[in-house]
Amino acid sequence: MSEQDSGQQDIPAAPEAETSTAQAAAEPAAPLSAETLSARLAQAEEKIAQQQDQLLRGQADIENLRRRHAQALEKAHKFGIEKIVGDLLGVWDSLELGLQAAQDEQADVAKLREGTELTLKMLTDAMQKQGVAQHDPQGERFDPELHQAMSMQPRDDVEPDTVIQVIQKGCSLNGRLVRPAMVMVSQAAPEAAPAE
Repeated sequence: MSEQDSGQQDIPAAPEAETSTAQAAAEPAAPLSAETLSARLAQAEEKIAQQQDQLLRGQADIENLRRRHAQALEKAHKFGIEKIVGDLLGVWDSLELGLQAAQDEQADVAKLREGTELTLKMLTDAMQKQGVAQHDPQGERFDPELHQAMSMQPRDDVEPDTVIQVIQKGCSLNGRLVRPAMVMVSQAAPEAAPAE
């Protein structure tokens, strides 16, 4: 048949396609033996088993770490105040002794007062060790961030908005306000009405 009879024309192949086809034909893939395939399969299975083992060990380590962290956190919550309790036990003992001494009808008031002062000092020292500080704002300018006004009293001997009486001292823990001071605050005295 001629090119015109078939209605098709022969298109020459691209030179690269001929080269790669020729190389593929020249280098036939060597079939692998069953032994080689079995050895490769065994290696792959061993590698998979090692990776699975590493994964399981890693997951177990993470779970153990999570469990240890939870236990440490629980202990910290449970026993975190152990040091504070140790500091306050002396105060507790002193209060019990003072109460016991006060029940005696022959109790010496001066000694009870002295014991109470020492107990208060023990409590103050224990609180300061923990970062607790009292704030006595007597005579200071009223600050709504630190003070809670319980009442206002007209005064002409002090500036308006001055703390004139502390009902209850304020408290802070490591600089953070725990309890505002309860105070009485001065206000400007009303002006006297002019005489007519």
